[in-house]
Amino acid sequence: MSETLANPFTLLFAGSGQGIGAEAARLFANEGAKVVVSDIDAAKAKSVADSINEAGGQAIAVPGDMLDDKYLESLVKKAAEFGNGKLHIIVNNAGYTWDGVIHKTTDKQWDTIVALHNTQPFKLVRAAAPYFRVKDGEPRNVVNISSTSGLHGNAGQANYALAKAGVTGLTKTIAKEWGPSFGVRANTVAFGHIMTRLTAAKEEGGYVTLPDGERVALGIPQAQKAAREDGSAAYKDIPLGRPGTATEAASAILSIVSPLMSYVSGQTLSVTGGRNM
Repeated sequence: MSETLANPFTLLFAGSGQGIGAEAARLFANEGAKVVVSDIDAAKAKSVADSINEAGGQAIAVPGDMLDDKYLESLVKKAAEFGNGKLHIIVNNAGYTWDGVIHKTTDKQWDTIVALHNTQPFKLVRAAAPYFRVKDGEPRNVVNISSTSGLHGNAGQANYALAKAGVTGLTKTIAKEWGPSFGVRANTVAFGHIMTRLTAAKEEGGYVTLPDGERVALGIPQAQKAAREDGSAAYKDIPLGRPGTATEAASAILSIVSPLMSYVSGQTLSVTGGRNM
């Protein structure tokens, strides 16, 4: 265990049952944080929490649907109880894409993605306000996860691009409201091409099941993916020449929360391998 974080910290990680979230949960636990694993998939959330505990860390799984307001209230309550009445870090990472060109995007597609990436993170932070608006001398952080789609737009992702752009406004407002009196730092981490289920081939069958049973296919269509990665032209728009790993993405989240960035707040850290600079 290193000294990146002061101990003990309680971390509520929304969307940490797999991919970047799971990797980050383990990294934070290795630094001594007490981790609350939140994910809609109960089995995956339990698996991540179990792996942390088996490695000597401290974690609990509190699965549920981020679109359920009652779940958010329960999640914050259980996180604070796990932290002996304290909560230090929130990472808003839960989400997925539901793509469609503008003229074919349905209201359901639009409303679901905007709610998941904008409205519900706001409600989670609002519910946690009593644990952040305190003056006990202990550092507190909110990290909202965004995307290059939110910074630059992306064809076929009007809903996701708008939602991820909105994340930066929420982050800056938290920093301006809770920084002066309570010392809360709030930052955004915007990912580029990271190897996750959202950037895998759509034909591989990744999907999210909505509460009404509808399945949303995830990933990039194989033909489009192959065109982007054809031969020597693979990842030509990324100066480092490759996609990032989930561990690299998770490390960026840990770094921005660490005391090494104690004077950084209200900023957006782009983790892109140099893309879009």
